[in-house]
Amino acid sequence: MTAADILKTIRTDNATALSRLGSSKALYAETAGQLDAETVCNAAAAAEYAAYKTLSEWAADESNDDAVAVFESIAEIEYEHFETVKTHRDSVAVEDAAVPKLQTVLRSYTDTIDRTGGLLGRCLVAKKSKEQYTGYFVGDADPQTAQLFRELGSDVTKQQEQTLSLIDSVCEARVDYDRAVEAATAVIQAAYEEYTDSLESLGVNPKPVC
Repeated sequence: MTAADILKTIRTDNATALSRLGSSKALYAETAGQLDAETVCNAAAAAEYAAYKTLSEWAADESNDDAVAVFESIAEIEYEHFETVKTHRDSVAVEDAAVPKLQTVLRSYTDTIDRTGGLLGRCLVAKKSKEQYTGYFVGDADPQTAQLFRELGSDVTKQQEQTLSLIDSVCEARVDYDRAVEAATAVIQAAYEEYTDSLESLGVNPKPVC
């Protein structure tokens, strides 16, 4: 078994959640229904900062040197993302932002395999978010900001590749890979739960109407 194998499993097992997290309703849920450029950028910046904090905390107490290197590297990129969005929109503030549920789950992980699997789940969710941010600004006739988020999405793709390599480094047996799948799934489902809770609080049906 390899990390590529479990990536397929994670995507299959969480197909519904990932599909809905990639829908236009996801951005509506993330911004509590306030679909304006300022609120969208604030939400994006808060997500980047929360990821930076999580990865920095992991790097500080991680015992696996390979994992430390990856966590530090991605934490640095996440902080750069935060600064990029913050500079782009002067109104960005993260001090009072609630910690996303997926980050709460990630911060509960203390084991290297759980952390690495969870990070993969976070990458899959973050990729969906970046696509929604990009799409919003394309629709808002703001190609510069759309390109900014398109570039941030490319960085997430690179983070996913780093994480897949790390999974193969820290996982030795089938049980290790299974744990990584479980950790990733818990993170994705936490994001999906937050999505559904937000939509329901806004009086919106989180399930598509056929």
